[in-house]
Amino acid sequence: MGAGAVTCLMFVVVALNAIAAAAGLALFAVAIWVAVDGYKLYPISGVSGKDDIFAAAWIAIFTGFAFFLTCIFGIFAALKRSRALMLVYLIIMFIIFLFECASAITAATNRDYLVGNSNFVKKQMLQYYGQDSTQGKQITQTWNRVMEQVECCGADSPEDWMLYNSTLKQIYPTYNWPLSCCKRLSTFELQNPAGCKVGLTSTLFTKGCFNYIESVLSRYTWAVSWYGFSVLMLVVSLDVF
Repeated sequence: MGAGAVTCLMFVVVALNAIAAAAGLALFAVAIWVAVDGYKLYPISGVSGKDDIFAAAWIAIFTGFAFFLTCIFGIFAALKRSRALMLVYLIIMFIIFLFECASAITAATNRDYLVGNSNFVKKQMLQYYGQDSTQGKQITQTWNRVMEQVECCGADSPEDWMLYNSTLKQIYPTYNWPLSCCKRLSTFELQNPAGCKVGLTSTLFTKGCFNYIESVLSRYTWAVSWYGFSVLMLVVSLDVF
């Protein structure tokens, strides 16, 4: 191969690795967004030990930054025109490939377990809401915030609190549902405490919260698994090219 062709190939490798490095940084940023949990729903998965979506995010943080550093190393190897360095580059890329595969698969499979239907979230809510334990306090705070911000009640509807046994019912037998299910004035005071307590629909949030929880956890999953898998395929295709 002539010197001109080698130089041209070197610049192509550098350009492709620069694109892959940018994709790796993007994956790094997206994974940090998931790990930080801006929607503050981690307790719903963490209290049951089914927090693999967030574990996958931490793996993706590593792989995203590793892709970036390795691509920079690949650029260095191309500029040096060193076969030994290029071989090391390909071996490292293969190792990162395995880690990112694990991250994508972990996030995708755990998402189906958590929000495949509302039963898991509902059971957890009824069991832990109102408990005085650390887990109970975390779940109570999370559900209160979700119900007040999203204006929803229970997993499927307010009837969840009435149809099933719950810790709340044992502690406060006169309450059909938490006060966070009640509509509030602009001053954040309850609009009609007595009406909400007896179930007047004009004073009570009637929709369930599961759709919101499912959409957030799905967003986290797609960010880690599908975007991560897309970056993985991009990097691999660039390397093969």
